[in-house]
Amino acid sequence: MRLLPLLLPFLLIIISSCSPLAPVSEPPQTMQLSPAQRNKIGLQIWKNECSGTTSGLTTWNDGEEFPSLGIGHFIWYPAQFQGPYTESFPQFVQYAQSRGYSPPQIALLADCPWRTQSQFQADFHSPALTELRTWLANHVTLQADFIISKSLASLQTILAHTPVADRERVLANYQKVATTTNGQYALIDYVNFKGEGTNPKERYHGYGWGLLHVLSDMNETSGGSHSAIEFAAAAKRMLARRIAHSDPARGEERWRAGWFNRCDTYATPF
Repeated sequence: MRLLPLLLPFLLIIISSCSPLAPVSEPPQTMQLSPAQRNKIGLQIWKNECSGTTSGLTTWNDGEEFPSLGIGHFIWYPAQFQGPYTESFPQFVQYAQSRGYSPPQIALLADCPWRTQSQFQADFHSPALTELRTWLANHVTLQADFIISKSLASLQTILAHTPVADRERVLANYQKVATTTNGQYALIDYVNFKGEGTNPKERYHGYGWGLLHVLSDMNETSGGSHSAIEFAAAAKRMLARRIAHSDPARGEERWRAGWFNRCDTYATPF
């Protein structure tokens, strides 16, 4: 799997042309990954999110106001709920349709039809949710392709939101992490896991935790496996900062161990 050669022309254009908060050059449209590699990434993300279980493909976590669906736990908001996180399930449904796939009817609704966790759990074994879980389990690579496409597009957005003085270092860190297979997987997974870091609503007391923040926090490395290891360490630092600034009522401390275990996979050969 070779991401860096594909990105190099695009990266050089960005360095020479982008300005603060301005649009930058078009991102690459494809990644040189075989179907088997894309499926492997999808299976790992599924394992990260819900231990690779079919039941975990439709989840409503305690303390949250929305369900998380698919291998990437794509967020789907109930009607009239305005959450701070980027809603990704409708984006995935549109992506699937653009590829010629036909998601189940329940997925085509404009908003999540369940308003509370209790309603969702009461309907968990209904024909509609059962059909949705089955369809999601049978389309792992499609979901991986969606996550990969978001990761590729994220670099453009991240650099546009990076101060000029820091842009070269952030880009260099991205390049270094991308020199290994597990580093490429880390860049793909983290955007789906905690976002780009460019949404101003995704902050606690002004502190973010997305890919932009991880790349900005990385210490100097020489590339290769050392960069993937430092990326994992920086991700843990940003997630620990998020937990420290979170509302205690959300109980985010309970997620620390699982989040850190996920970050550990970034430092392990993929």
